[in-house]
Amino acid sequence: MRRYFDDLQLGSIELFCLTVETGSFTAAAAAAGVTPAAVSRSVARLEKRLQTRLFIRTTRSMRPTDIGQRYYLDCRRALNQFVEAEEKISDQQQIPVGTLSISAPSLYAHFRLLPRLSEFCALYPELTVNLEVSDQNIDFSEDKFDLAIRGSELLDSGLVARRLEDAELIVVATPSYLRNHPAPTTPTDLAHHNCIQYILPGNGRPAPWSFMEKKREFRIETSGRLVCREDYLATLTLVKNSAGVMQVYRFSVEDELKRGELIELLPGFGGTSRPFMIIYPYKRFLPLKVRKFIDFLTGVTEPCID
Repeated sequence: MRRYFDDLQLGSIELFCLTVETGSFTAAAAAAGVTPAAVSRSVARLEKRLQTRLFIRTTRSMRPTDIGQRYYLDCRRALNQFVEAEEKISDQQQIPVGTLSISAPSLYAHFRLLPRLSEFCALYPELTVNLEVSDQNIDFSEDKFDLAIRGSELLDSGLVARRLEDAELIVVATPSYLRNHPAPTTPTDLAHHNCIQYILPGNGRPAPWSFMEKKREFRIETSGRLVCREDYLATLTLVKNSAGVMQVYRFSVEDELKRGELIELLPGFGGTSRPFMIIYPYKRFLPLKVRKFIDFLTGVTEPCID
């Protein structure tokens, strides 16, 4: 039987796809763990084999030609089928193998996920976990993650969601801060406090604070001179060091509340929460490694079925 591809050619196709997806030889090389020169040579081999240009290159940008874009779509589809074929074999063996890629926001990662990852890895020693800790939104069509954890309801109908928990929100400050600033008695009193701001990655605006009154939730916009982006954990560090007032998830400050290092404010207006969800693209065949991880986090003893 004639071989159409050798290992070098298949590797070149993978690097070509990475180049399209990342937009440059340098970024593709970083993603693949090779040198930019190796990526450039791989693309050159493909162009010589196909007798056509796959990219339009300028000093400032690099984009696929029309033929290159069509070739990329076919190649990516084929590579995804290879991955699915291997995942099916893994599923039949009932032992998850390979790499599980996860994206999780900083707060949930540090307080919920990271403390449990060693236990998960001990259960499945042939599985490697690749974790990105980031508050940035992801696009599963572009970012190569198996699943993500996010603190919001599902909006994309092409995704599947499993609820992990509803996390309670509370307002806190240190005793030191409160010695110089009278504790608020209603949410409107927050206008007289330095409310630490966190910029939401999705819309670039400060996160509103949520309260409950007479079983109805309402939100208010607060203001303050300290504004944090990218890393929600920074707001915790600030509030723990008496920089101001902050609305946080109760699970992230439970120890400090017990030790009296933080004081809960406005408890009469509490009771709001936000969901944390596992989200992943809908697939007719859900890889075993993804099912096992979902079952582990949700405490399910039987495999989850979509």
